[in-house]
Amino acid sequence: MKVEVWSDYVCPFCYIGKRQLEKAIKDSGYEGQIEVEYKSFLLDPTTPVDTEEPVISSLAKKYQVSEEQAKNMTENVATRAKEVGLDYDFDQMKTANTVAAHRLAKWAETKGQGHEMSERLLKAYFLEGEAIGKSDVLLRLVEELGLNKAEAKEILDGNQFKGDVEKDIFEAQQLGVRGVPFFVFDNKYGISGAQPQALFEQTIEQAASEAGLKHK
Repeated sequence: MKVEVWSDYVCPFCYIGKRQLEKAIKDSGYEGQIEVEYKSFLLDPTTPVDTEEPVISSLAKKYQVSEEQAKNMTENVATRAKEVGLDYDFDQMKTANTVAAHRLAKWAETKGQGHEMSERLLKAYFLEGEAIGKSDVLLRLVEELGLNKAEAKEILDGNQFKGDVEKDIFEAQQLGVRGVPFFVFDNKYGISGAQPQALFEQTIEQAASEAGLKHK
């Protein structure tokens, strides 16, 4: 059985939804029988590559509110993140263009480390306040995972895997995906957003039983 997940590395609900999916798979008793594939999505393709803008001031501009109001908006999200064991630090977060991060994750996938790369990017952005739009930060994360830094630099300097990222985004458009995270279970069932945990569990149960999977 396959679960496809469209997400972006600067989307707070994507990391929350990832944790929910992981928990639902673990609790379902189908671990090891479900393949999860992460697909690219860009929340804001217009974000400058060299930006250092704090997320709070970016939100204030976007919603035309004060920085204090923007900070209040993030508190609910941070509370929700805590429920799944994630300690978000919005004060440290800076906006980031994630095209390079997505291309690098596609490359890591060819090395059998796609999942590890995705997790590392999310952690770096939401928990550590790292500027994941910048090459030097991305290369450091690559090294941490034990992947080849020189090869990764070649990827970042060129355009490799750009087509793969664009293909994912096109697929999302075809499916009518308006926001992420967006989960598709065995090409049959969709979940949009970080929904209640029970919905993830029910959907896995339904798709797994139709796929003829057996509880371990």
